[in-house]
Amino acid sequence: MQKYLIKNIQVVNEGHIQTADVLITGNKIEKIQSRIDTIKSGFKEINGEGKHLFPGCIDDQVHFREPGLTHKANIYTEAKAAVAGGVTSFMEMPNTVPNALTQELLEDKYSIAAKTSLANYSFFMGTGNDNAEEVLKTNYKRKDVCGIKIFMGSSTGNMLVDNPNTLDRIFRESEVLIATHCEDESIIKQNLQKIKATGKELTAADHPIIRNEEACYESSLYAIQIAKKYNTRLHILHISTEKELQLFTNMFPLKDKRITAEVCVHHLHFTSDDYAQLGNKIKCNPAIKAPNNKEALWKALLDDRLDVIATDHAPHTWQEKDEPYEKAHAGLPLVQHSLSLMLHHHQQGRISLEKIAEKMSHAVADCFQVKDRGYIREGCFADLVIVDLKRSNTVSKENILYKCGWSPLEGFTFPASVTHTFVNGHLVYGNSVWDESQQGQRLKFDR
Repeated sequence: MQKYLIKNIQVVNEGHIQTADVLITGNKIEKIQSRIDTIKSGFKEINGEGKHLFPGCIDDQVHFREPGLTHKANIYTEAKAAVAGGVTSFMEMPNTVPNALTQELLEDKYSIAAKTSLANYSFFMGTGNDNAEEVLKTNYKRKDVCGIKIFMGSSTGNMLVDNPNTLDRIFRESEVLIATHCEDESIIKQNLQKIKATGKELTAADHPIIRNEEACYESSLYAIQIAKKYNTRLHILHISTEKELQLFTNMFPLKDKRITAEVCVHHLHFTSDDYAQLGNKIKCNPAIKAPNNKEALWKALLDDRLDVIATDHAPHTWQEKDEPYEKAHAGLPLVQHSLSLMLHHHQQGRISLEKIAEKMSHAVADCFQVKDRGYIREGCFADLVIVDLKRSNTVSKENILYKCGWSPLEGFTFPASVTHTFVNGHLVYGNSVWDESQQGQRLKFDR
């Protein structure tokens, strides 16, 4: 295994930026010092002058579509796109085909990733209305599964969980983190019927009216009420509304929170004003909503009511998106560009580099208790990303690595570029050169 010495780089870590040298031996960070001069032979030196070193991003919500939906994407293609964008670890959702509703089907996904994923990986156990026994086998002794996923809103296959008895039992008995998609189906259906009754032709601009703030709020409130009843460890995914933010607190440090929340990059970047230009390209669940929600999400992210940043990367073929509104699939491919998008917002004065590292790496590791990752520390796995804040790059079909081949960000120029990505000390991506000789590792959790 190649050994590396990164010289004279700006290390962004744990609320500080400092110039340092970083020594990587095997799959771990061996040493971080202001200056490392004398080392054994066999190390490859990388000049980090003028660049920044981030801990690899950990994306806690992606859909890589394998098995069963590989016409859209697969673990290999999407993990490669993730690595190119500085995401070194991912947690993938269970609404593949077949749905990951048994422990055996869950392990099948791990087997695929072990053979094909360039990034580190974990997979959520899926929940339906009738598989509580299987779900609860994902217990505290399982230190290699990130958590349980409950769709409290529609999804692929038999994964809408709307049986109160099932929800009550899983929240009561689960020993591990439960992650929820919160949208109230009854409210969504009522909104859809109401707007259809007007006789108007539906377009993407109607999406946030149908899947409105109330649908999100009522479902999130319900999940939180059950979690508080049983002191469940609850993590609510992709918060998209100003109203929901009253449900979360910054009164406690993350390590003491039993209820945490995620925000996704598209809800921080787009608003309902963008449907006029992008249409179904930004159709997703929960919907991108009015501008006041975006502003409120930014405020809550920066004051720590929102704990982590993710993507909900959800690729579909262009043919599936280029349908009339009601038939067009919901979801955006984003994992290759999430860090770059946050660096754009840094340039705009929205967020500091230190806060980016916190919300995309440190806090995700803390929230899920990921073992030895998410920080630039001696003894941690060397999941590292070098960024050049002065090298711009423009999204185009020629450089998109998603299998679906498109992005809602096509034509957008980012002010910064990921130049190198290390996964477990292995330089997978360096100045557009790939070394795919090693796969990522299954994430472990320090429970």
